[in-house]
Amino acid sequence: MLSDQQGNNLSGASAEAVQLYDRAVTTFNLYRGDPFHLLDRAIEQAPCFGMAYILKAYLCAMATEPSSISAAQGMLEKAQALPVNEREKSHINALNHLLKGNWSKAAALLDHHNITYPHDLIGLQIGHLIDFYRANSRNLRDRIARVLRQWSPEIPGYAILLGMHAFGLEECGHYAQAEESGRQAIEMEPLDCWAHHAVAHVMEMQGRVQDGIGWMTTRESYWSGEDNFFKVHNWWHLALYYLDLGQFDTALALYDGPVREDRSRVALDMVDASALLWRLELFDCNVGNRWQELANQWDQHADGKLYPFNDWHAVMAYLGAGRNEDIERLLTIIQSQSRSSKEVAIWAHQIGLPLIKGFKAFWNGDYQAAVEQLYSTRYISNRFGGSHAQRDIIDLTLTEAALRGGMRNFAQALANERLALKPHSAMNLNFLSRAAMEQN
Repeated sequence: MLSDQQGNNLSGASAEAVQLYDRAVTTFNLYRGDPFHLLDRAIEQAPCFGMAYILKAYLCAMATEPSSISAAQGMLEKAQALPVNEREKSHINALNHLLKGNWSKAAALLDHHNITYPHDLIGLQIGHLIDFYRANSRNLRDRIARVLRQWSPEIPGYAILLGMHAFGLEECGHYAQAEESGRQAIEMEPLDCWAHHAVAHVMEMQGRVQDGIGWMTTRESYWSGEDNFFKVHNWWHLALYYLDLGQFDTALALYDGPVREDRSRVALDMVDASALLWRLELFDCNVGNRWQELANQWDQHADGKLYPFNDWHAVMAYLGAGRNEDIERLLTIIQSQSRSSKEVAIWAHQIGLPLIKGFKAFWNGDYQAAVEQLYSTRYISNRFGGSHAQRDIIDLTLTEAALRGGMRNFAQALANERLALKPHSAMNLNFLSRAAMEQN
């Protein structure tokens, strides 16, 4: 039987289809190029190629977009109808739970899958992304650690594994190890934008702003290409460094340029756009009518059902655009699912709902209500998606709400909390200065 680059058997494949499939896997590993086109060609060559359908289903599911879920379901049904091997059946089982909105069940199934098939790079990368989407820091690290010793630099994809491990280490606070692993991955594969982004996260968490700007700009040619699916997120990271320096005009120029100039309708890109505009608003930057364009694009994604992390970011845009009816629509949908046992519905009700209410209260000037909603939710927000850097928008908004609401002792405490982690941050020092100024 034919096999992939890591030696995993592939059911229903032809030699030419395997070559196309391997190229699609590498494209996915690096987030560069179009894996769908390559997989479609592989399926044309071998209509019974199970893993080609399975990988397409995973890619559609990872988009976290309502329009992609039906496509993922169609690919899954085609895979289920084929005579596939046990490894591929294991993927199909995980996909069934994933597409039903039970992310942690899918992640647990892939935990066991990865242990049984430690060289299944697709299983590892999809599992890693699921861990990211459900913000499980420990498993971001340990999923890779459980198999890493069974790999070697001679196995294709080893550098990709190092990059994933780097991000997991960073999210668990092991910054020196994370940076070492990320840099090692990039030495082996300079185009690995996930490894590059892991090191960017380290510098963000450590408050190494100038290092971060240098890291991004000197390596820009490796991560900013037109075919790079991850380029907007890395531009967003660069903007965060400039925000921390108080260089808001530069951050806004990045929004108008590489973050939003293409008017991307990809949910992941729109999350970054909402998060950057909201941060700029927090610092009293005039963003003009930029919210309107973004809010219009969110309409095709924000359904209150699929992925509440996206819905929360859609609400930021709806608030900025004054589209209160759409916020109420999402709140109604989320509240109507309060008794659902589906994991995404639980996330939406327990975490998404208070975040939406807290951000709405902040925007409307009800700072006491904003503080009440956000203070308790920040302690459980790492259950439903994003990185520490992404979820920091909760604490930024909370601190600003405390300042604007006259809760100066509380604001000072929050500023001290932030400064303990980033003692040289101009942003955090400004929070502390404003709190102290009002008390004198």
